[in-house]
Amino acid sequence: MKIVLANDHAGYPLKETLKVWLRENGYEVNDLGSYSEESVDYPDFAHKLAAEVAGHEGHELGLLMCGSGNGVCITANKHKSIRAALAWNPEIASLARQHNNANVLCLPARFITEPQAKEIVNAFLSAHFEGGRHERRVEKI
Repeated sequence: MKIVLANDHAGYPLKETLKVWLRENGYEVNDLGSYSEESVDYPDFAHKLAAEVAGHEGHELGLLMCGSGNGVCITANKHKSIRAALAWNPEIASLARQHNNANVLCLPARFITEPQAKEIVNAFLSAHFEGGRHERRVEKI
């Protein structure tokens, strides 16, 4: 599975940690930036990631990081075929995949630790869409 990463300046340190951790765990990683803590506009990177994930629907998942996670989540959800979810704990991340078929996970980099982020990402990547009654609801989105 390929994982696409993108971030703003606030999410840069967390992205760098997760990038190494994901590769160590056998994931192919595509890092779309940003590449430093220099101030950038988060929509630029969220749009780039959303376009990438939407273009390879079902074959890639995305991880977006900004200070609160909200800005990148709002931006990514403007794209057709993207179901971005903000998660600050593993249960929310699992449910986003299981019930909402989320394909982009948004992390609030200023509000979670690196170990928490790894648990959240692991929960997201380990979960699978349950379909059934949830399929009908996702189709209405």
